[in-house]
Amino acid sequence: MFKLEKVLQNDDSAYIYFTFIFKSIIIILSYYIFSILEEDTIYDIINVEIYLKSQYFYFSIILSIFYCLLSLFLKKRKSYKFNFISYLRQDVGGIIICKIFIFFLYFVKKQNFDVNLNYIYSIIFLLFNLFLTKQLFNYLYKYMVNNDVIQKNIMLVGSFNDIKNFMKQKRDPINIYKCCIVSDYEKTNLKLLKNEIRIPIFKNSEDIRSILEYHELGQIWILKSKTQKINKLLENIIKFSVDILIVNLDVTSNLDSQELLNSKFEYKYYEMSRFHGMNLFLKILLDKILSIVFLLIASPILIFSALLIFLEDGFPILFTQNRTGWDGRRFKIFKLRSLKKGSFDKTVQVTSDDKRKLKCGTFIRQFSIDEVPQLFNVLKGEMSIVGPRPHMVEHDIKYSSIFKNFLKRHKCNPGLTGWAQVNGLRGATPNPETMKKRMEHDLWYLNNWTIFLDLYIILKTFYIVFKYKGD
Repeated sequence: MFKLEKVLQNDDSAYIYFTFIFKSIIIILSYYIFSILEEDTIYDIINVEIYLKSQYFYFSIILSIFYCLLSLFLKKRKSYKFNFISYLRQDVGGIIICKIFIFFLYFVKKQNFDVNLNYIYSIIFLLFNLFLTKQLFNYLYKYMVNNDVIQKNIMLVGSFNDIKNFMKQKRDPINIYKCCIVSDYEKTNLKLLKNEIRIPIFKNSEDIRSILEYHELGQIWILKSKTQKINKLLENIIKFSVDILIVNLDVTSNLDSQELLNSKFEYKYYEMSRFHGMNLFLKILLDKILSIVFLLIASPILIFSALLIFLEDGFPILFTQNRTGWDGRRFKIFKLRSLKKGSFDKTVQVTSDDKRKLKCGTFIRQFSIDEVPQLFNVLKGEMSIVGPRPHMVEHDIKYSSIFKNFLKRHKCNPGLTGWAQVNGLRGATPNPETMKKRMEHDLWYLNNWTIFLDLYIILKTFYIVFKYKGD
C-alpha cells in the first residue's frame, strides 16, 4: 500500500529519518516519565502538570529539537546500521553534544538547573530507552526484510563466470537475485549453466520486458570486470524503466566506504529513478490523503453517474482493464463504464463521435468522471494522483517498438493526471506523433519531479478538465 520497497529501493534514508524523529519523541517521553516518577508514583503518570512544572520540561523539548537537528545535519550514511557502535555514535554521542550545548545556553542566560544524583539517573534512564528504541528499529528492519516488505528484486547481467563468482559472495538479506542474463550464453554449456547458477537464466535475445514484469524487478545490476565490456550489456536494457547499477568486480578495497554493495563491491548508478526515499514517502502519503478527500467530495457525482449508467444499460457499472504500472507490473484499472455492452475491440481508443458510447457516456467522459474510481487504485498503491497516464498493455508493446525510451515512462506509479494532460495532451492518442509528444512530457516530468510540481499539476488539472474536454 505504501510501497516501502520503492521508498527504500536505493537507500535507507527515509527509514533513518524516521528513526531520528521517533527518537526525538522518545527523549520527551523519557523525561516526562522520569519527572513524574522522581517524586511521585506510577499512579500519577497521566498528571501532566507535574511534568510542566518540573525543570525537565523546557530542557527535554530543547534537547529533543537539538538532537533531531544534529542527527539530520550529521547524517552521512545512507544505509541503516545495526551495530552497537552506531548506537554509541548516534545516540550517546549526540545526546552528550546536545547537553553540552544546552548547558552552555543555560549558563549564558543564567538559567538555573539542578545537576544532582537524580539528574544522573535521568541520563541513564534516557540512554536505556534510546537503546531499547534502537533494538526495536533493528527488529522492525529485519522483519520487513525477512517478510519481503522491502526486498530488492534484482536481475544480474554479466558473463557466466562473473555471475557465478558474484553469487558465491555473501549478500545483504535485502538483495534478492531473481534472475540473470548471461552475455556468453551461447558459448557456455547449458547443463553447466543450470548447475552453477540456481536462478532463472536468460540470454540477450529474450523478451526483457516480459522478464521484468514476471519477476517484478526493481533493479538491474551489470557486473563489470576486466573481461567484460559494459557497453554491450547496456544495449538491450537501457530502454527499460528499472534502476541500473554498474557493479565493479575488480575493486574491493576501502571497506569503510559508503559506496559498497554487499559490503564489498564498489558501484555506481547508471540510471536511477528520482522516486525514492523520503520524498517518495511524502508523495505516497499525499496520495492517500487526497484520494480520500476527493472520493468524499466526488461521491455524489459518482453515485449519480453510476445510476445513469444502470438506468441506460444495466450492470456492470465499473469497467476494468489491464494497464502497465511501475516497472512494467500489470494491474487492473477501475473506470466507470461509458461504452455500451457488446463484443468489440476494447483496445481501440474512444473518439468524440464513437458510436459505442452510452448517451450518458459523453457527459461522463467530457468531465473525466469515468476516471474517479481510479482513486481506489491510488488507495491500493497501484497508481498515484500525479504521474504518466497508464496505457493499455497492447499500446505499450506497440509504441515501445517505435520509440526507444517509451518504457521509461514506467519509472514511477502511473497517475490520474500528469504533466502531459495539463499541457493539452489529454484524451486519445490517435497517431504516433501525438503519443510521442505525450511521452516527451512524461519523461520531462520523471526527470524534474518534485512534490511542488505535483501540487501545481493537481491545481491546474481542475482548470484543464473544463478547458480541454475529453472524448
